[in-house]
Amino acid sequence: MQNEARGLERKGADIEERLLEFAVRVGKAIDTLPDTRLGRHIAGQLVRSGTSPAPNYAEACAAESKKDFIHKLAIVLKELRESSVWIRLIVKSELVPEKRLELLRDECDQLCKIIAKSLVTAKSTQPRTESK
Repeated sequence: MQNEARGLERKGADIEERLLEFAVRVGKAIDTLPDTRLGRHIAGQLVRSGTSPAPNYAEACAAESKKDFIHKLAIVLKELRESSVWIRLIVKSELVPEKRLELLRDECDQLCKIIAKSLVTAKSTQPRTESK
């Protein structure tokens, strides 16, 4: 049981590290955007959505209840999905060559899948409460 808990802690630390690295890469990608009205707008949006998953994930890991954990993890997923849209918009707007953002986009997609699966698992193990 104790080894299982350590395994889950390690897995969570790995995800948090990936989210931190994602935030760093988002910051570097933002610095490559042109200083145009659109470039500045996307940069502002992406800096917020792309850097918030890591601290929100840390908050989820310290949640006071299962419900709180699920809520905070859902925020992580929401921010990652928003980041994905901004990254795609950068490419579609031809602000940065697609090849330059390919790894960032792939990592964002992988993180979305990991967090979405974690949410499904957390919700499936959450006790159901009956409403009146």
